[in-house]
Amino acid sequence: MAGPRTDSPLVWLPFDPELLGDPPPTLRYEVVDPTRDVPDSVGEVAVYVPPYRVGPEVAGVMSRMASLEVVQTLTAGIDNIRAHVPSGVTLCSGRGIHDASTAELALTLVLSSLRGVPAFVRAQDRREWAPAVRPALADRRVLIVGYGAVGAAVEARLSPFEVDVVRVARSAREGVHPIDALPRLLPDADVVVLVVPLTEETRGLVDAGFIALMKEGALLVNVARGPVVVTADLVAALEGGRIHAALDVVDPEPLPADSPLWGAPNLLVSPHVGGASSAMWPRAHRLVRDQLHRFADGEPLANVTVGDY
Repeated sequence: MAGPRTDSPLVWLPFDPELLGDPPPTLRYEVVDPTRDVPDSVGEVAVYVPPYRVGPEVAGVMSRMASLEVVQTLTAGIDNIRAHVPSGVTLCSGRGIHDASTAELALTLVLSSLRGVPAFVRAQDRREWAPAVRPALADRRVLIVGYGAVGAAVEARLSPFEVDVVRVARSAREGVHPIDALPRLLPDADVVVLVVPLTEETRGLVDAGFIALMKEGALLVNVARGPVVVTADLVAALEGGRIHAALDVVDPEPLPADSPLWGAPNLLVSPHVGGASSAMWPRAHRLVRDQLHRFADGEPLANVTVGDY
């Protein structure tokens, strides 16, 4: 069977196209890591799938793609690449790739924090038997701030735990409160899970005023983006015993050795690993394969970014 024509649309991938199973045969494929080398074909690229970790070289190469039509990220958040996408180019997020992994970690952070797992691990390191009575997740009210695909996945995993879930998104819809309802919802929440994208609206959303509205002793879980939380205000609240927190994302990243978060009490930190699991790549390959078939067939693309959450 003949391969694609030399004038067929070119796709740059960060992995071997064979991993896609059955990519459209009418497209051309090159495996490219812009941090190592930028081939002369850069001006022919029609579809660009950047590597999972997007740095300056990865984002900046798009300015050289004269034929670029579509950028498909492998991340659900597009805040680190949106500004680099040329005008007229369609940007599609990796919505759906990380739902399962991120929701699993969110649940892990909630349960670990409530049941005191970090203290048990430290006691184990000391060879110390240290039983304690801790809060259960059962019978708690969980406020999910950012009820999109990941938020729904978090709720699905919370459901067996006998909790009351309250949903918040940018705008109201059936069963979902608008974000401006937070002042009346926060005081009744035992757990607040942040799953919002980083936008101008959500940057610094969790500040001293937000925290002051939270229930005394409530748990804040951030699996969104670090700058959604004002670090200094969170540290002050933790040191004052106002709330507890569990963070998979921080500001800045990686967390500097001198950050006050390292020594803050009642805090569990994981190093931005919400999407990093064995569940990620099969879902990434399926999404990219399906998206390329839509592109090749002239069908509407999925996950075109619209800025909602």
